[in-house]
Amino acid sequence: MTPRGDLPGIVDALRPDLTHLLKQLVAIPSIAFPGYPPENVRRAHDFVAAELRKSGVEDIRTLELPDTAPVVYGRIPAPPGAPTVLLYGHYDVQPAGDESRWDTPPFTPTERDGAIYGRGAADCKSNVIAHIGALRAHGGRPPVGITVVIEGQEEYGSVLDGYPAEHPELFQADALLICDTGNIRVGTPTLTTALRGVTDVFVEVRTLAAPVHSGQFGGAAPDALLALMAALTTLHDADGNVAVPGLRRDTWTGVNFTEAEFATIAGVEPGMPLLGTGPIGERIWYGPAITVIGLDAPPTATAASAVVPYAKAALNVRVHPEQDPAEGRQAVIEHLRKVRPYGIELQVTGGEVGAGFAAGTSGPAYAAMRAAMRRAWGTEVVDSATGGSIPLTNALAAANPGAEILLLGTEDAGCNMHGFDERVLLSELRNVALAEAEFFHLFAERMRA
Repeated sequence: MTPRGDLPGIVDALRPDLTHLLKQLVAIPSIAFPGYPPENVRRAHDFVAAELRKSGVEDIRTLELPDTAPVVYGRIPAPPGAPTVLLYGHYDVQPAGDESRWDTPPFTPTERDGAIYGRGAADCKSNVIAHIGALRAHGGRPPVGITVVIEGQEEYGSVLDGYPAEHPELFQADALLICDTGNIRVGTPTLTTALRGVTDVFVEVRTLAAPVHSGQFGGAAPDALLALMAALTTLHDADGNVAVPGLRRDTWTGVNFTEAEFATIAGVEPGMPLLGTGPIGERIWYGPAITVIGLDAPPTATAASAVVPYAKAALNVRVHPEQDPAEGRQAVIEHLRKVRPYGIELQVTGGEVGAGFAAGTSGPAYAAMRAAMRRAWGTEVVDSATGGSIPLTNALAAANPGAEILLLGTEDAGCNMHGFDERVLLSELRNVALAEAEFFHLFAERMRA
């Protein structure tokens, strides 16, 4: 076990090795989506397992679950009287998209301006390397017990999400570090304390047996696309706020983006207004969002001069972290069924749901992590949230009803995860590794007190 006072120097000395490991891992195109070589996913699994073993995780094995990539699972026994910490991450990545849009090839990790560029550098391979760095900072003998869970199909959809409830004994821990998020801005240590829930709703309308001539029949024949558009406009008010009764929105008390900051990060075109009113955090983290993500209608390139007989929209609905997403889905369904634009009945159905998450932040793990992050970054820690969902968070929470769950990581708002030129700052990688190593000490001390 490394003395706490030595940790900053030790982690700094590890930086070249951690950078090299990250480059090696990013170079493996471990895309778990159908149609991509599965051997690359296995290569990444084997690399992570080997490096964890070198980092003191001697009890390591693979969880081979049906219809998903192999999961790296390992343990370091807890010293007598010490708590156990679960470390989570994933080694799979999103597809690169149009590689011509990247400044450097997505699977040729490139170091420039203090960052590593490449697909998965931020999401989530640098977080895996941060775990390795924290363990190596303690010489593979941390002052807490360790359980490591590194999966390989998080981006595509993994059956691991249902596994902890079936095998809770494998996931028992006093604190769970879900390292798949990051800082609201560079240099600002951030704990993610809430995740919005998610569901889908589908709206369709059929008004005619077939298209009819718009000159002969337009003006009286019911237009399916027009009816659908009229219904969709009722989902928001004139300012762009969600206007569906029953969807929860609360005051957000954590850190916020400024409107200019958010516009830059989101790539909003100059002169475009943002939707909604009130603080950004309420709009994107602590309130609902309804996004039209797909539309079945004639494409403009081949459109005929005809009244459209059928149209369908797919809606993605995000709900408050503490609202049941099934309840939110039903609110949207009931709203749309009541609309009846021009007296036309809509067919509205719901899709799958993913629960949100709201962390309890008053326990010893949060106190220890805030102190550890403050020391690593040299500044105060802030609370943030995310509009996305991490389904495994709730699965692990269900398997560990008494554990504290902390979401943090190497990413930042400008890291371009899932986009072109994804990158992670090496300073953030260093700070996460150091904070995690510090946390092991502080959490052990607080749990013994």
